[in-house]
Amino acid sequence: MSYLLQAIFTLVQIAFGLYLSLVMLRFLLQSVRADFYNPLSQVIVKLTNHPLRWLRRVIPGYAGIDWPCIVLLLLVQGLELFLLTFIYTGSLPTVPALLVLSIAHLLQLCIYVYIFCITLAVLISWINPGAYNPLTVLIYQLTNPILGLVRKRMPDTGGLDFSPMLVLLAGFLFLSLVVAPLMDWGNALNDIPVRIP
Repeated sequence: MSYLLQAIFTLVQIAFGLYLSLVMLRFLLQSVRADFYNPLSQVIVKLTNHPLRWLRRVIPGYAGIDWPCIVLLLLVQGLELFLLTFIYTGSLPTVPALLVLSIAHLLQLCIYVYIFCITLAVLISWINPGAYNPLTVLIYQLTNPILGLVRKRMPDTGGLDFSPMLVLLAGFLFLSLVVAPLMDWGNALNDIPVRIP
């Protein structure tokens, strides 16, 4: 790959990665009913609202799930993989490979978001447990539902909270046992590997 193509490749990865992270955050924050009026929530909504407004005209939400947001994630992830594959190999990926790999990458992104937020929440609770700002509020609103489910099923540990460690462990296991096989399957559906380094 030439230096110019490498630069374009990196820019595509960064641009799509940032936008996908914003849309994923919007979907997850909506799923846990986080504060819509939080300043950071408003920034995320404004940066992702334009395509979602159009998608909502043709795709309704159902059963409390924001399906337009899921469709947008799949479309953007599929487009990123399409572009990266073409830049990297000069070939076009197959539709089944794109679909499977898009799902795998989005699951990976979701797990990474939770790993990052839970780790940040733990650090904040150690360094400055009384901190209150828009970022910490959103982090706790995003992580408390899943951590709360784990805490309810744990025996009394004498005031020590092992739920973050257990959730992080489950996240890494999910990446190894679900996401990695999905990516391998997606690559097998294609003549060339779509997983771009």
